[in-house]
Amino acid sequence: MNDPAFDALRQQLTDIAERKDRAALAKLVVSLGFFWDRENGDAADRRKTGIDNLSAALGLASSNGTGWDLLATFASEPTASLSPDHKGVICSPADPTYDGKALDALIDASDTDPIDWGYPVAPGVEVREAGDDKAPVIDKLGLYFVRVLPDAVSASPSFIHIVMPSGKSGYVAIDAIAPMGNDQLCYVPAVHGGWKIAGYVGGGEPQ
Repeated sequence: MNDPAFDALRQQLTDIAERKDRAALAKLVVSLGFFWDRENGDAADRRKTGIDNLSAALGLASSNGTGWDLLATFASEPTASLSPDHKGVICSPADPTYDGKALDALIDASDTDPIDWGYPVAPGVEVREAGDDKAPVIDKLGLYFVRVLPDAVSASPSFIHIVMPSGKSGYVAIDAIAPMGNDQLCYVPAVHGGWKIAGYVGGGEPQ
């Protein structure tokens, strides 16, 4: 997204997440029409406000603060793409562009599931010999899918174990690989300019 108003909103969300300021966040969420897309349909409670539904989707009431950490993660994401299901809405992070038929063929040939695959968030991600910042770099990733191995969390929780197209395996920083079906925070243009949070894709169980 190359939009100063979107960048300004992201900065506001970063500050709000740091302060855990629910009242300030409520001003940036649509009051009506908030959606929460999950596998079983729209989980948003139409009897509740937008901020109430967003709070449930993110888990803002969690005592360990993980919901606010998740909000901060979304705020740091500069990419977004048009929602295929909601007209005029953008969702962040952006969905990857790829050949769906080729991916389906790959999944069938390897007898895997879509959740076994991920993609680098940028080209040039360093692949290390072990799950350690000081381990030798053995390769760098291009913009293609990689297989995430079952022992994804290595000795260091900051790394995951992957297999590259070459067949070699290695470790990459966990935040450098995005999973298929990544959760998304969605936005809609505000009436008086800028953006407001309009919905959520993914998330845990409704509260």
